[in-house]
Parts: sequence; structure tokens; C-alpha cells
Amino acid sequence: MTKENKLFPEDQAKVDTFLVSGVNSTDRKPFRPFRLLLILIVIVNGLGYASIKLAELVVH
Repeated sequence: MTKENKLFPEDQAKVDTFLVSGVNSTDRKPFRPFRLLLILIVIVNGLGYASIKLAELVVH
């Protein structure tokens, strides 16, 4: 598979310079999947508990 360049060489040079400059780069914290999993577990359990209590309130 060949990669064809659709830009003129001088335009491609400008694009390459811009991409290397780091203008749009942001420093991010590392992704923490276990933290996300913990948050999801807490939310799902909280909503489940709230729905059970609401059902008990309505039924009784």
C-alpha cells in the first residue's frame, strides 16, 4: 500500500513544522482504568440502592 501525498512539498513542510511544534499538545495525566471502574461501580450500586429504596417507598 503506497501513501500518496496530496500536498505540494512546500505545503507538506509547513504542515510537518506545525505538527512538530507542539502547539496543540497538552499534558495529560495517565489513564487510570481501575479508578474509572471504581467510579462506575459506585454509581451503578448507588442507583441500584436508590431504585430499591424508591420501590420500597412506593409499594409500602
